[in-house]
Amino acid sequence: MTTFDDRERAYEAKFALDADLQFRAEARRNRLLGEWAGGLLGKSGEDARTYAMTVVTSDFEEPGDEDVFRKLAGDLEGLADAATIRAKMAELTVEARRQIVEEKK
Repeated sequence: MTTFDDRERAYEAKFALDADLQFRAEARRNRLLGEWAGGLLGKSGEDARTYAMTVVTSDFEEPGDEDVFRKLAGDLEGLADAATIRAKMAELTVEARRQIVEEKK
């Protein structure tokens, strides 16, 4: 086996790990967003968890974050503006990544 083959396998393994981390972080972020939005909507307990899962599943409609944003913007109309929702999405993306990395330690 050549050094090139070793490097190629290492690159492929890193790509797979990065893709897995990205997927898990987005799903975690969406759950955290759902919990935040559920709180704004006055949901608690099982209702809040169920709502959070609807936010997670809304991400499967199309690639990217716009499907999640549209869901939240529609549900939070009059409670949070677009800038607030986008800021919370960015904040919770960082938090979700941090949580996932901490769990791996």
